[in-house]
Amino acid sequence: MEKHCVFCNPELLPNQMMVMSNDYCMFLQLKETQKKGSNLEGSGVIVPKIHRETAFDLTLEEWQGTYDLLQEVKGYLDEMYRPQGYNLGWNCGEVAGQHIFHAHFHVLPRFEDEPLAGKGIRYMFKNRVNSR
Repeated sequence: MEKHCVFCNPELLPNQMMVMSNDYCMFLQLKETQKKGSNLEGSGVIVPKIHRETAFDLTLEEWQGTYDLLQEVKGYLDEMYRPQGYNLGWNCGEVAGQHIFHAHFHVLPRFEDEPLAGKGIRYMFKNRVNSR
């Protein structure tokens, strides 16, 4: 456990809530993402309970725990928010956009009435702005 890590110590972020968990990981949401119509409606992260820097550091049990919890999270989000799709992903390392160095698996419900509906996570990489 890292003393200043907001995933090791969820109470460090007062607007962060643990929605569900299992023996290996937990699903966290920010209070503002729980509101219908919010910019990231229903989104959250699945994080291992033991501090691991990236997804590459997870144990086999933590991978299985992540998978198991993801199935529960999907059921919860489907019931609460009724999304038409999902984006799922890990950012591993600073250059990849990881800002909190405790592995976290993004779960992003997607809705057909969004301005970027139909645009996947590769959309930003296909953009000319990101060309070398």
